[in-house]
Amino acid sequence: MLRSMTGYGKYEAENEDARLTVEIKSVNHRYCDISIRLPKNLNLFENDIRRQMKKSVSRGKIDVYITYETIGSGAANITYNRDLAKSYMELLAGMALDFQIANDLDAYTLSKYPEVFTLKEQAVDTDKLRELVETTVAGALKEFIRAREAEGEELKKDLLLKLTELQKAADDIAGRSPLVFEDYKERLRAKVTELLGDTKLDEGVMATELVIYADKICVDEELVRMNSHIKHMRETLENEESVGRKLDFIAQELNREANTTLSKANDLVISDQGILLKTEIEKIREQIQNLE
Repeated sequence: MLRSMTGYGKYEAENEDARLTVEIKSVNHRYCDISIRLPKNLNLFENDIRRQMKKSVSRGKIDVYITYETIGSGAANITYNRDLAKSYMELLAGMALDFQIANDLDAYTLSKYPEVFTLKEQAVDTDKLRELVETTVAGALKEFIRAREAEGEELKKDLLLKLTELQKAADDIAGRSPLVFEDYKERLRAKVTELLGDTKLDEGVMATELVIYADKICVDEELVRMNSHIKHMRETLENEESVGRKLDFIAQELNREANTTLSKANDLVISDQGILLKTEIEKIREQIQNLE
């Protein structure tokens, strides 16, 4: 299924020790640029997370945010060093006595002294935590990809409509081209007759002039290639997933044929349709930039 390069996904999971929340969001980017922000205690899993992401996404600037909360038996313990606090109290009391100053120490201030309170993390089961990280990232990825696919389907519908307009303009040019030649043929014959009067026309010279003109304005090859590119783009949209780069290349080829067709235009109707071709192709190229 076609995917947009923009999307958002969020998932939360927990075990008996911890709760994890993973958020993933992305915007357009030429390559796959993954930025991961996670707590210090999860740093050892960063490469695993990156590999997991790259299995599911190929393009886009992707930001991954992970938050970690300790729960249950895995919570940190705070210990109070009574003997050390007593030593601080005695030393401060002695200092107040020596210098004849007030000893206005309170419990809150004492708690700020080094090592009075210490925070001790409980041992973590790395395998269990790795499993939780993988599960949570997988859940967020699922939501993220679902959002990308939903937007990708909308882009696909829009691109198919634009290809229909492109095909119509190409068909109009193909139908108009023979009429332009016949019109020139009649005007040329009338002009020569006006200049020569009753003098017999040299049909060989006329034929040569018409061949030169026909070759100058002929866009048959351009239209054949354009129709082939339109067909190729439709098939790519229907049958492939990561198509952004491929579609961009096809759009460049379409633009090349449109430029050549417009340069050969010697008729107002064909010129208008050539401009329409270029306009629709530019719209297609802009939309393609949003696809993975």
